[in-house]
Amino acid sequence: MRDSGRLQEIARDGLLVPAWAVDAGWSRASVFRALKTEGWARLGGGVWAQPGAPPDFAIRLRAVQLLTPELVASHRAAAWAWGIELLAVEAEFTDLGGWRRRSGLRVHRGVLGAGEVVEMRGHGGLRATTVDRTLADLLVSGPRDEALVAVESALTYRTVTVGGGGGGRRVRRAPLTRVGALASALDGRPHGGVRGRAWLTLADPASGSPAETVARLRMYDAGLRPETQAELVGAGGRGLRCDFLFRAEGVAVEIEGYAYHGRREDHRRDVGRFNDLQQCAEVRIVLRFTAEEVFHSPATMIATIRRALGVSGRQAG
Repeated sequence: MRDSGRLQEIARDGLLVPAWAVDAGWSRASVFRALKTEGWARLGGGVWAQPGAPPDFAIRLRAVQLLTPELVASHRAAAWAWGIELLAVEAEFTDLGGWRRRSGLRVHRGVLGAGEVVEMRGHGGLRATTVDRTLADLLVSGPRDEALVAVESALTYRTVTVGGGGGGRRVRRAPLTRVGALASALDGRPHGGVRGRAWLTLADPASGSPAETVARLRMYDAGLRPETQAELVGAGGRGLRCDFLFRAEGVAVEIEGYAYHGRREDHRRDVGRFNDLQQCAEVRIVLRFTAEEVFHSPATMIATIRRALGVSGRQAG
């Protein structure tokens, strides 16, 4: 019987299949005893994650690939791995070995070119679709709002969470692609390519958050066409930007993200910016909406904007 302390040596990138230890000379009883006493975490399909921090989403995706190597992380799963913001995260894969239904997973049919799959070193060698292929898949499969949240996140600088297992940290990420590259990635897509290209024309690289993206789409659907990230002149000639501006009506709209201003200085700066916007000569009124209102009460948001604009059902902009 082998020393149980050597299970770590048999593991591959933090994952272990008990059969590997048995092949290395362990008895099955000693393997499972060591897994329990050392605190290994059991994942699906007989794969175990090494002791320490709770397994993050990337580890769970790699566990799937360990058992079924023909699956490539794609769609929402790949977007998450790239640090692209999403409305929802899901374990999604594209099957390179011929599609078949797999319990607990969302698996897509599709053909991936050699240049459309990469190994992500930052996620332990997770095999995933490239940024452009990932976003093209989302644009083709929809829904529209989810696809555009991901696209606009990838087009801009964003502060996102990287890492997992309780050790995630917030970092500033640079843009990952450009609109032209996404348009090229959609070329030749037989299913949904036309719709995907139409949705891509709605993308705004200036969007600053998922809540801003969804708010703009709700206004678009309501026939409202504000300027985005509009430039204003504040007191003393200082330049300012607001999320949305109906310049002719003097109505500015600000969307507050999920992040809570936990520091006194952050809160002070936010209040000061609001006051500066309110004093701009071009602004008659500033409306502020939380992300929760955008996502869960969009009709109320639109009605409030319409009242401020003095319109009812007709296009403004």
